[in-house]
Amino acid sequence: MNAPTPITLLVCALGGEGGGVLTEWLVDTARRAGFPAQATSIPGVAQRTGATTYYIEVLPVPLAQLQGRQPVFSLSPVPGGLDALVSSELLETARQVTNGLVAPERTLVLSSTARLLTTQERMQLADGRTDPAELLKLVQAFSREHQVFDMNAVAKDCGTVVSAVLLGAIAGSGLLPFERRFYEESVRGGKSAEQAAAAAQASLRGFARAFEIVAQRKTQTAFVQQVLQPQARPGARDASAVARARPVPAPAEAFPEPVREMFTLGHDRLVEYHDGGYAALYAQRLQSVLAAERQADPQGAHGFAITREMARWLALWMAFDDIVRVADLKSRASRWQRVQREVKPADADLLKVYDHFKPGVPEFAALLPEPLAQRLRGWDRRRVLAGREPWALPLKVGTHTVGGMLALRTLAALKGLRVRGSRFAFEQQMIAKWLDGVVQGTRRDWALGHEIALCGRLIKGYGATNERGKDNLLHVLDHLAGLPDAAAAAQAIGAARAAALADDAGQALDATLVRLGAPPREVKPQPIRFVRRPRTRESVDERKPHTVI
Repeated sequence: MNAPTPITLLVCALGGEGGGVLTEWLVDTARRAGFPAQATSIPGVAQRTGATTYYIEVLPVPLAQLQGRQPVFSLSPVPGGLDALVSSELLETARQVTNGLVAPERTLVLSSTARLLTTQERMQLADGRTDPAELLKLVQAFSREHQVFDMNAVAKDCGTVVSAVLLGAIAGSGLLPFERRFYEESVRGGKSAEQAAAAAQASLRGFARAFEIVAQRKTQTAFVQQVLQPQARPGARDASAVARARPVPAPAEAFPEPVREMFTLGHDRLVEYHDGGYAALYAQRLQSVLAAERQADPQGAHGFAITREMARWLALWMAFDDIVRVADLKSRASRWQRVQREVKPADADLLKVYDHFKPGVPEFAALLPEPLAQRLRGWDRRRVLAGREPWALPLKVGTHTVGGMLALRTLAALKGLRVRGSRFAFEQQMIAKWLDGVVQGTRRDWALGHEIALCGRLIKGYGATNERGKDNLLHVLDHLAGLPDAAAAAQAIGAARAAALADDAGQALDATLVRLGAPPREVKPQPIRFVRRPRTRESVDERKPHTVI
């Protein structure tokens, strides 16, 4: 009854992250250190497919003291019987916690904060990510001690894979009775530091970095508290840090404090996107929203939430993507530097970057005045009706070459054509209609104005997705915003917006509109495409209609 019990460890890794290699390293480290160990793997399919758990038991008694006796290890973990849970992905960590494998009074959790989004999260039109704050709350509540940091970032910075970083975290925690040198010998495969291969050297760098992070016994309390603050999305934290670092522009002083941070980000974005005059138009539009909100809520009891939301979505809509914007982003020096950091070329390597483009008629027509744009779009429609593919220009541009970079910078310099183009005029017309809906709705009822402002979330993506979002927004404004009862209109718009964001095909939105007494959206007919087929005995009809999807 007084025999020592094994140290139990469960490693969770996704496909391709080297969980099997990590397990081999741990078992080999135990043997080099003279301790008995056993490892088993349990292949399974998790949210992203390919997740595998590796269960390891180590008896903390040297083999020399066992006098020939062999311990009997378990083949699978027992709920509540884990001494440590090690995971390379935060949601996978939470999944194992909910399976009941950890115990708050016993288990040490070593987890990466990195996320690999599930299929369900990716399918959402809005921000469908699981809140990391909730996942960290779960880890904090069901662990004796927790060490969390972005292990994927450490691995990328060291030029290795996350399994080496996980090994360093385990070693630095002091969970297993092994000296550091035994871990390093396992990574090197028994070779000396000079003889170790380049891959092993990179793995040792990742191991050392993680060892230092965990060994300093920084329990990440400050990190967890920061993440658990309200609105603690990663993007929101980064944006806040940037806004605090930048001086507040003069136009921001005209807005209340809760709005200034978001306004500053939007203002800077539009100055970069086009120029200061366009950013001034953004400030002018936002002022009209602020005036309506002050009229509806003189005391500011809602924290100027309408103006704050409009500052976000209005800036994003005004900075819509076009070929000028794409060329600008693709040809920036910061992008080349980012590619170099990711690829990590050696001094003797030659780095080449090719960008593939396929602009079609809509992209070129966007920069033309409306009369010319209509003629160009009409020509393309006639091509489709004649059974041909929509016109497009496939391009392969080497941005590492002088010619390729010069072509992109020339296209990026055509900002002057943007304001004269048909796309710009159409977008401004749509923005003005939405803005007027927000202002008029706010004057009727604060909640109605707030719901219409949140409809800016419907405008996202590019191409068909962007067009569909604008059609949905127009339908909501035309048929729901004008309901006689302002409170009922606010509830209806909120329900329609949620349905539109939940279903890309629009079926949920149509069902919601019908339930609310509004007409369903008009289904645009698909063009009929005629494909010429060879004449055969069985079929002499040369023109068969096919729907273009």
